[in-house]
Amino acid sequence: MLKVNKSGVMASIQDIGRFGYRHYGVCRSGALDPFAVCLANSLLDNPVHKAVIEITIGLAEFEFTSACNFALTGGCLNAKLNDQAIYPGWRYYASAGDILTFGTSAHAQRAYLSVEGGFELTPVMDSCATDLQSHFGGFQGRALNAGDTLNYYPSSVKLNTIGVKQPPYSQQVRVLKGPHCDKLPDNTFERLIEQPWRVSELSNRMGSRLTGDDLLSHNVSISTQAVHPGVVQLPPSGEPIVLLNDCQTTGGYPIIASVIDADLRLFSQFGANQKCQFIPCTLEDARKASDKLSAHLAQFSLAKNNNN
Repeated sequence: MLKVNKSGVMASIQDIGRFGYRHYGVCRSGALDPFAVCLANSLLDNPVHKAVIEITIGLAEFEFTSACNFALTGGCLNAKLNDQAIYPGWRYYASAGDILTFGTSAHAQRAYLSVEGGFELTPVMDSCATDLQSHFGGFQGRALNAGDTLNYYPSSVKLNTIGVKQPPYSQQVRVLKGPHCDKLPDNTFERLIEQPWRVSELSNRMGSRLTGDDLLSHNVSISTQAVHPGVVQLPPSGEPIVLLNDCQTTGGYPIIASVIDADLRLFSQFGANQKCQFIPCTLEDARKASDKLSAHLAQFSLAKNNNN
């Protein structure tokens, strides 16, 4: 099993998310970078939906009490296995008693840890993702604490070390124009994409709050309607909010834009005061970007299987 010696700022069990329940008021949850989850599982020949540990900011420590093949993906939080540096995008082997630690980084916010065969968890509504707001799923419906233990099947065979090139994390985020731009003051969308935005310290898994030099203040109100991760809401203050995995299912702020699915993962690595720039794109661009990520995963799986 995996013992949590230090939980760090926050570590939680997440998978690719909980789908098909938003009409009941249940949010998606899941990893802020689901592609990193798929890569981590693919490195270990796990089903891509298997739950992993999402480590936020770092400062965590885990102990392997039995032998295990494991993988890291996502951002580089200066991980070490028994004080030896290891890196995201690779699979490794741990013996019983080995210690895995995470530092911090000014350039990354989240890393993902998977184990061969996955952790032994009970799905809730078809997912093992932790809903941190409603306190269900994952490990007892909460973030991990020091002293917690997660069961897995010990690895009897050490797999060869292999790695995969992860798609880069960019500060440029592609968006589609939102449905309420015609209700907002003229050129509001154009002003959104013309300037860089800074991530607020108030950001969390529910949403990334942004601030800039030219705030998009308005007095427009709309009827409450369904929202989802990727929606960019614009409150009257003029500071956009990019909704993320733990966001509510309905909202009453105008929607100025939507982040395309392929780029929403970028917000997993944006820390406080880091900048991002919105780039307009078309639906066709969005489809091609998603297809490119899928092709990246498929190509790696094919190459890995051919080398085994």
